[in-house]
Amino acid sequence: MSDVATRIRDEVTQHDVVLFMKGTPVFPQCGFSAAVVEVLDHIGVQFKGINVLVDPEIRDGIKAYSDWPTIPQLYVKGEFIGGCDIVREMYSTGELHQLLKDKGIALSEAA
Repeated sequence: MSDVATRIRDEVTQHDVVLFMKGTPVFPQCGFSAAVVEVLDHIGVQFKGINVLVDPEIRDGIKAYSDWPTIPQLYVKGEFIGGCDIVREMYSTGELHQLLKDKGIALSEAA
């Protein structure tokens, strides 16, 4: 496993919810990343945002790691969930909320 793949694996296994994104959760730098942050904030789940714009190795490596060509990418308990469209669809159907609950992820009371 390459160094970058090891770094990515460590991040997704050491944190329950990880979002590889452009920008930060406080200051997303693309609309797709902002949309996923908005969904996660609305559900009330704590997550680690990793800004791929400051680390080209991670930016390229995450696409190979997941075999998914776009960013943002959401991971829950080490499992790749999907990108913006998948996360929004799962949110709208309630599937994302259920997945997080099933995985034992704490959500805010508003969820």
